[in-house]
Amino acid sequence: MKFITEIKLINFKKYQYFSVAFDPELNLLIGDNEAGKSTILTAIELVLGGSKGKVENIGLENLFNTSVVQSFLEGDKKIENLPVLIAELHLNEQDNLSLYGRNNIDGIQSNGLQLICEPSEDLSHEISQVLAQPRANFPFEYYSVRFSTFAGEAYTGYRRFVKYLMLDSSQINNEYATKEYIKTVYESRVDQTQRIGLQNDYRQQKCQFKEERLQPINDAIENYQFSIRTDSKSNLETDLTITEDNIPLHNKGKGRQCFIKTEFALERGTPNQELDVLLLEEPENHLSHTNMKKLVNRISESEAKQIFIATHNSLISTRLDLRKTLFMSSTSPDPLLLRDLPEDTAKFFTKAPDNNILEFVMSPKIILVEGDAEYMLIEQLYKNVTSSTPDKDDVHIISVGGTSFKRYLDISKLLNIRTAVIRDNDGDKQTNCIDAFTDYTGDNMAVFCDDDDANWTFEICMLGVNTDICNELFSKKLRKKPNKDEMTTIPEYMLNNKAEVAYELLDKKSDELVAPEYIARAFAWINE
Repeated sequence: MKFITEIKLINFKKYQYFSVAFDPELNLLIGDNEAGKSTILTAIELVLGGSKGKVENIGLENLFNTSVVQSFLEGDKKIENLPVLIAELHLNEQDNLSLYGRNNIDGIQSNGLQLICEPSEDLSHEISQVLAQPRANFPFEYYSVRFSTFAGEAYTGYRRFVKYLMLDSSQINNEYATKEYIKTVYESRVDQTQRIGLQNDYRQQKCQFKEERLQPINDAIENYQFSIRTDSKSNLETDLTITEDNIPLHNKGKGRQCFIKTEFALERGTPNQELDVLLLEEPENHLSHTNMKKLVNRISESEAKQIFIATHNSLISTRLDLRKTLFMSSTSPDPLLLRDLPEDTAKFFTKAPDNNILEFVMSPKIILVEGDAEYMLIEQLYKNVTSSTPDKDDVHIISVGGTSFKRYLDISKLLNIRTAVIRDNDGDKQTNCIDAFTDYTGDNMAVFCDDDDANWTFEICMLGVNTDICNELFSKKLRKKPNKDEMTTIPEYMLNNKAEVAYELLDKKSDELVAPEYIARAFAWINE
């Protein structure tokens, strides 16, 4: 099996320098918009494809790092200082001397491929004239684009060392992209000898149709004739399509097209024609939640190819294994890796209810709470205590459920995310809030609960510091207990109607609410 072990980029799009090792089976690129997910897929596709035309279609001005270009233009603009763009892929052992050598960024013996965009030596005079102009003018047009193996051999799209397929769901209705997809999948299912034979048969059938069916019509025409196109733009591979239930792919809805294309690409072919690398750009596009889950299951069952998925969907990341994830941030060039996450925590997230892992890992400061009531009130309590807002202070509040705290703290430990846990002491602070978290101590993690075991849950704590408000709002709602003469108490009412109580407090008394002391401590700590 062929796979990419590492990528290195210099001056490529958002990255002045970027390097990361890849998993041989699955790599999930997760992040917000403009985080660099698509940049990684684009770099992989360009290097594997070996197509100068594709590079030129994108344009060097769109591939070069803008900061590097701007720095050059603001400097002395000497030709020897012009930046170079490099994208290289290190490959596993290929048993191919054409790939093995030191022609790479680090100058080490390795297998791999490289895209280099650099000033053309033959055009040095012209470049000097451009740089001498008073107006800032970067000489993109005078750069050469070349593809080279680590052994120093040139290669093109006609000599591919790794079989790959790129699926971009945002281009689902693009006719050219669809034809390229069908062509690539066809080539991965049918060996070259068979393809040549089929191509010849198809052309002969066209000629036969012309001779047998069109000839009578042409005999009646004096100066012109009808014919059938048989050139390179109209052959078997260009005429092929994929159908489901006899309905062509392009006549399917967008969501179904996405699903069919991805599922078809994931299917195993013959060993000699297997895809080596599959690149999926936002496969969740146009899919319902149900089909998304089906697709995730299909991807998890896939074998015999290396898969790269760029997405900002938390479901894909957690269901497919957080340890295979590269979290990309729009504010940092370095990905966040969770390869050392405990296996049981990774498995927990594959089974846990839908969560917002993406929000968690992308946030500099996190407050974790364990219930709906806390989540509903915590932002208002924060405003009342700090005279600010969580958004202004880059604090994100996430409700995770009490049993999940340690799972999230496993991630905080690896990524050094400042995380405050606000939880109930459940009647035993020592056991539940101190002893239970002995493995989760550090400057970036802290657990906050009420010091008094009698204040065992959030509602009791809120009642203790907001007694008058709770009496005013809830005393009229007390009713007799079933089969008893006594009335329910305000604490009982609040515990039996947690979400409703939280909503009413927020709706009617938001600005007057006082935060329990342990929650105010959490707010102070998270902003230290």
